[in-house]
Amino acid sequence: MIVVVVDGLGASALKSRRGHARTLAGALTSSSVITTGVPTTTAAALTTLMTGEDPGQHGVVGYAVLDEAGDRVVNQLNGWGGSVDPLVWQRRPTIFESGTVRGVAVGAKKYRSSGFTAATLRGGDYRPADEIGERFDVALEAAREAPGTLVYLYIPEADQAAHAEGWQSDRWTAALEEIDGALTAALPRLGKGNALLVTADHGIVDVPGSRHVLIDERRELVDGVRHVGGEPRMLHLYFEPDLPDVERAALLDRWRAAEGERAWVRGRDEAIAEGWFGAAVDAEVAPRIGDILVAARGSVAYYDSRTATVGARAMIGQHGSWTPEETRVPLLRFPA
Repeated sequence: MIVVVVDGLGASALKSRRGHARTLAGALTSSSVITTGVPTTTAAALTTLMTGEDPGQHGVVGYAVLDEAGDRVVNQLNGWGGSVDPLVWQRRPTIFESGTVRGVAVGAKKYRSSGFTAATLRGGDYRPADEIGERFDVALEAAREAPGTLVYLYIPEADQAAHAEGWQSDRWTAALEEIDGALTAALPRLGKGNALLVTADHGIVDVPGSRHVLIDERRELVDGVRHVGGEPRMLHLYFEPDLPDVERAALLDRWRAAEGERAWVRGRDEAIAEGWFGAAVDAEVAPRIGDILVAARGSVAYYDSRTATVGARAMIGQHGSWTPEETRVPLLRFPA
């Protein structure tokens, strides 16, 4: 079995560009669309995929979250180290560690030794390949080596194109065409008894710079906030530790009044009770979740201009929230 994860391939975007991806879109039906978890971000979603657990259990609850021990916000894709040990912070065994399958992971060379790879793909045999077509070649070879091998194949190029120029751009369409072409070429070589699944971690919403909301321009929304985490479409706001309960409640109320029409605004306990991070959130994981969560409803993205980099503000394609464009992803099966 080969499981191909096309980062950022939302079902609605694929449907809109079906003429550029005839193999992928040809397998897309109403029954081949599933809902990914929230937050709709790579770190959380891929960890869920590879552990079978919700973020409230595996502990990767967003893109950038609070390391309480270090009093800092940690990037969950590339900020590992120090007090954030990937073998401990990610709290659940991966499917490769289960001992029930032989596991092979195929991805770019630069991800081979990353902390995120150690957190989510540990127990597997990582095989690097930089070109998309080469990755399919390596995956096919691994699947043929031994019956029952589970091969995970990661393709980030569409997500990268969307972040840079948006999913409606020529660059994103070209990436989709390349992925579809590589898949089309690989399928005849799949071999008897093997199957291939294509899915995604999340979809994409295009947000132009004119739709950025700068939260620090309204002081009443950041007074009492020590750290801003999450990502632009799913903010995690962490209180100052000594902020009195009455002021915490007042700050949450101010956020609801200011942004309740264009975002889902919840306190941590409310979000946990509503199952945002799964059916249960472990006590060790709860402090990593923001005291206030702000999940964008429409085409907006939230930034703190005091800390946001020029590169971050330049991103067009965004994700993280609850909209169908972000949560609905394909699950396409290709038999031998």
